[in-house]
Amino acid sequence: MGVILGGLTLVIVGLVFFVVPPAEGLGYYVRIAFFHIPVAWVAVIAFLVSAFQGAKYLRGHELAADAKSAAAAQLGFVFVILATVSGAIFSKLTWGAYWNWDPRQTTIFVLLLIYGAYLTLRGAMPAGHKRARAAAVYSLFSFLTVPFLVFIIPRLYFSLHPSPVLNGSGLAMDHLMLAVLLAALVDVTGIFYWLHKKQAARLMQEGERL
Repeated sequence: MGVILGGLTLVIVGLVFFVVPPAEGLGYYVRIAFFHIPVAWVAVIAFLVSAFQGAKYLRGHELAADAKSAAAAQLGFVFVILATVSGAIFSKLTWGAYWNWDPRQTTIFVLLLIYGAYLTLRGAMPAGHKRARAAAVYSLFSFLTVPFLVFIIPRLYFSLHPSPVLNGSGLAMDHLMLAVLLAALVDVTGIFYWLHKKQAARLMQEGERL
């Protein structure tokens, strides 16, 4: 699966840099969107998976579900960092500064704090059901903030987010750009799925050795 995803990634990178046309108002800076949007999307998916597996643990008390929840949260945190960095690069190119405390930058910073605290909490507790319960409850409550921080609050205030391509009503892209973006979304989602399986298995093995 890793080989297939690697090949698809190379194809998408080639399309982004050599086929996708410049966007109105953004020019070739739009290329960043084909990385930024998928990693931000997958971060939300990862946190949803973490909450779902956390709820599954609370229902059945299976440590396998706890491992899957933790793996998803860890990967979600990495993808949020990638989204933050790519957004900061775009900010520097278009607004002249890496950070402007734009509503979207502010809310993603809060999201980093929330899940950074989750990872800190989990890392500070010994392995076992007590840690699994605490992590599961934290994951569930943390995910309740995700829709507000990602989709709702940023739209309540003026944002410098590039409305020519990304706006409140949808994606203002031509058919080629939209097709490449959808392929990138599938690719990055597949990468998350592949990494999640490997990370969850690793965490489960570590738990069995303790």
